[in-house]
Amino acid sequence: MVPKLEERAQQEKKSNEMMGNLERSLPMEFRAVEGEDRVVELSFSSEIIVERWWGAEILDHSDGCVDLSRLSEMGCVLFNHKRDIVIAKVEKAWIENNRGKAKIRFDEDEESDKIYQKVKSGTLRGVSTGYIVNNWESVLPGKKSLDGRFKGPCEIAKRWMPYEISIVSVPADASVGVGRSMEPVNGITADYYSRQLKINKAKGGIN
Repeated sequence: MVPKLEERAQQEKKSNEMMGNLERSLPMEFRAVEGEDRVVELSFSSEIIVERWWGAEILDHSDGCVDLSRLSEMGCVLFNHKRDIVIAKVEKAWIENNRGKAKIRFDEDEESDKIYQKVKSGTLRGVSTGYIVNNWESVLPGKKSLDGRFKGPCEIAKRWMPYEISIVSVPADASVGVGRSMEPVNGITADYYSRQLKINKAKGGIN
């Protein structure tokens, strides 16, 4: 039956996306660090609700929820999540007032300097983070999370790890999966399954 196949494909897509690499963006909040050239402090994450195609997502910033080891040990700042365009390094990462914050130092090469100047002038205003979620808490409609902080329906990332920060020119649209909807699973995207099911249904090949 088409509904069962579609449901299975959607569940598989949801599972792969929730446990895969995710991204989210927010308006940039930064300040130059006085006395340090090319160094800025910025916020890269918050507890704002992001509407994914599979529901509301919240990144919990409570004690013990965020693993900052990757950013602290080898964190880098990219431009538009492009791994071959490294523009800065993360010198320090921490949690403050339920937000992820970082102190970054821009590199001195021409490309990095160009981005740095655009950040200073306010031309570039978006920051995004790539992260992996290792543990979720699902909250049903009308219910509250175990700690009472959030109301369902929502999916709360209770253990997650940011692994890179990006300065972005055009923040991604969270409603379409934030850059994940077209990524392949075993060489085939979940979107492929959805399109194929619609084609087969139209042709009468699946009842």
